[in-house]
Amino acid sequence: MKKFVLIGAAGYIAERHLRAIKETGNELVAAMDICDIVGRLDSYFPDAKFFKSLRDLENFICLLPGRIDYLVICTPNYLHLDYILWGLDFGMDIICEKPLVIKPFDLNRIKTYETISGRKTNVILQLRLHPELIKLKQYIQHNPGENFTVKLVYITPRGDWFLKSWKGDAIESGGITLNIGVHMFDLLTWLFGPFVKSLSDEVTDKIAKGKLMLENAFVDWFLSIRKDDLPNPEEIKAFRLLIVNGNEIELNLNFTDLHTKSYKQILAGNGFGVEDARAGIDIGYYFRKKLVSGEPDEISFIPFKI
Repeated sequence: MKKFVLIGAAGYIAERHLRAIKETGNELVAAMDICDIVGRLDSYFPDAKFFKSLRDLENFICLLPGRIDYLVICTPNYLHLDYILWGLDFGMDIICEKPLVIKPFDLNRIKTYETISGRKTNVILQLRLHPELIKLKQYIQHNPGENFTVKLVYITPRGDWFLKSWKGDAIESGGITLNIGVHMFDLLTWLFGPFVKSLSDEVTDKIAKGKLMLENAFVDWFLSIRKDDLPNPEEIKAFRLLIVNGNEIELNLNFTDLHTKSYKQILAGNGFGVEDARAGIDIGYYFRKKLVSGEPDEISFIPFKI
């Protein structure tokens, strides 16, 4: 049985991690959040200790016999890097929600800490474990050199609160192309190869869209948090559409257990790491810069080609 600590216990996504820890037969030793409304812990790990500050959590860990195996990070995106480095420094392996970081050059800092600590940073890229997408990946691998025409639509409506929270702040979340779109971009590059260039794009705080050229695909993509963009807003809460060479891939099913599948892979030593996360973050950051002006142009990883 592995021992876990979770930071960001009050956040929306934390419950999927709590369920995954429970369903894989492991133990949550402690949790932390600056918000103290974390009654969900009682349903999964009622004996877990809870702290509201990192200092108190750190003191608790220092007094524990043995080591904590995994630090799970479900905090706002702009805090991921600091907690990852803190956990690695403490000798813990990391499980972090997407995006791993919101600036690509921070990935190299993580790799340095991994080398020093001998521990690994795992990121949740659950779409890679979706059964239909695995089948598509296998088809692509068996047809090398084929070029694909792709349409990807991802509509996940959010209320007025979204833009007033850290999620709506492009500095803290990375904007919708990193906070939400990173799943899309990771999926596309995993399936169809590296990003070549953006042929056209539009990015606002509520929608992002454009046309991408990847190594093996031309992609027409659309991302939205507006309810009115749903094809039937009165009956469905979210809409995901992937069409490859005219064939629709079902993405609206089989989402509920993907975090548990991710944990099983991580515990078996097959988790997705820093380099797996890089391509999606590179593209998301490229579009984020259209919303955030005045930041230095430090991106150096997107392989633009003429």
